[in-house]
Amino acid sequence: MEKREKLYEGKAKIVYATDEPDKVVLYFKDDTTAFDGLKKEQILGKGVINNAISSMIFELLKKRGIPTHYIKKLSDREMLAYKVDIIPVEVVVRNYAAGSFTRRYGVPEGTRLERPLVETFWKNDELHDPLVCAEHIELLKLADLKDVEKMKELALKVNEVLKDFFAARNVILVDFKLEFGKTPDGRLVVADEISPDSCRLWDAETKKKLDKDVFRYDLGSLEEAYKELLKRLEEG
Repeated sequence: MEKREKLYEGKAKIVYATDEPDKVVLYFKDDTTAFDGLKKEQILGKGVINNAISSMIFELLKKRGIPTHYIKKLSDREMLAYKVDIIPVEVVVRNYAAGSFTRRYGVPEGTRLERPLVETFWKNDELHDPLVCAEHIELLKLADLKDVEKMKELALKVNEVLKDFFAARNVILVDFKLEFGKTPDGRLVVADEISPDSCRLWDAETKKKLDKDVFRYDLGSLEEAYKELLKRLEEG
């Protein structure tokens, strides 16, 4: 397998073509952003940690029969994945109140929700990723509603797997964001990454944050928080 030209560069990753048209290489950068890119910094080693955590989680999801774009970890910073067309609808699953949910509805941060809440957002940086319902998605022609329902079902399955996975390591899965894509043969799969960049993760006892909120709100060293999380996952 040969890595070829750069296809796309985002905030946290670079996607490269390969000599196999249905496969790409994802390179995880150290760049860290928040608030739609208004806050930026390079955190040494963050890409290595996020690649390690994402690869570990994708391996777990594969064992549980959940379809993803992941094929294998290639190196400290690189992952081999199936090429997908990303659906511009992000799915967020919330187990506890935090982030925009607390701001929108005034529910105190850390309140446990009676059941997992699934929300959908339009993946659009210029509009700050607005919350959208099925009618919005249909009218704006963002995605097929049958695909969106399947995405929600898969997101809840991922939630059940990851809640147990993190709980066994004394970590609370507060909420997380998933992106989905379609492979060239039409399969719907979980794509992008699953890491502390895209999840809220708290220590189960102290509620210490082990995710990107550390960077967003200047709560300490993001590098140390991510290293601690990776250590727990590897030792668990």
